[in-house]
Amino acid sequence: MKSLVVREWGEPRDRLNIEESALPEPGWNEVRVRMVMAPINPSDLLMIRNRYGRQPALPCCPGFEGVGVVEAGKGPLAWRVMGKRVAVIAKDGGSWASHCVIPAIRAIPLAPEVPDEQAASFFVNPVTAWVMIRKLLRPPQGAWIGQTAAAGAVGQMIVRLGKDLGFKTLNIVRREEQGQILKGLGADKVIVGSGDELTEKIQLALGNEKLHAALDAVGGPTGASLIPALKRHGSLMIFGRLSGEPIPLHSGQLMAGMRKVESFWLSEWTQDQSKLTMWSTFRQVAAAMKRGVLQSPVGKVFPFEDFRSAVQEADRAGKDGKVLLRMS
Repeated sequence: MKSLVVREWGEPRDRLNIEESALPEPGWNEVRVRMVMAPINPSDLLMIRNRYGRQPALPCCPGFEGVGVVEAGKGPLAWRVMGKRVAVIAKDGGSWASHCVIPAIRAIPLAPEVPDEQAASFFVNPVTAWVMIRKLLRPPQGAWIGQTAAAGAVGQMIVRLGKDLGFKTLNIVRREEQGQILKGLGADKVIVGSGDELTEKIQLALGNEKLHAALDAVGGPTGASLIPALKRHGSLMIFGRLSGEPIPLHSGQLMAGMRKVESFWLSEWTQDQSKLTMWSTFRQVAAAMKRGVLQSPVGKVFPFEDFRSAVQEADRAGKDGKVLLRMS
């Protein structure tokens, strides 16, 4: 098999290399998947740069998800997906390879209507968006949800979920063209800007309304700007740190209305869930993906051997959508 391997932390373009190794054999209730496609997520690039929240030991193969076909396995959980096209949840990495061995429970069969480009990004973004909205925040119909980094994959899914479930979205982006994309998806309010200037813009956009909750993937003053707009007992949920800056918290803003700041990290959330909860969640996400609600914006697709161009494109500001590696 061939894998992209990191032997030293640093810039992805410099630290990744293709290496060959023996084809791995799955253990009990494990499957070996012949990989077809895998996305390059921000979390993958952070890990290669030694800036992710949980770093693997070196050497390692990156890639937290993808899509492929199960070609070998052992045990009853493996037999149920034998020969099927599945979404691959490589929680510990390893999807940037021609073959990947994972626990069979993390191989999710998908309907043929879901194309490979969407199936490859089944886990990180769609499940994050679904769990934060449906299981944690649970906005009632007509409620407002605010979000930073709204033009990203999760942000676009939140807008579609709002149209599907009946809540409204206030969306913060950095560029006008990003706002136009969101308006085309049905975003209720779009604000262009960053930092401290956003507080007044948010207030003007909402008028007398307040946010049921807010989602922040940026941090710094941009994330903090949403706090004054929260309703009584409203919460700011942090699920990313794109800026690398801490959120400046003002005690008075939190104490007024007993607002709160909480966090979400999908890999941590899954550790607290039962197998039944995870199976149910995956079925719900697969159904929403099939309906077109949890769709990832797709950018360029690169052959596996052109991985250096792929990671460079994935790191580029203003790219069209999710960058994908095609293995076969």
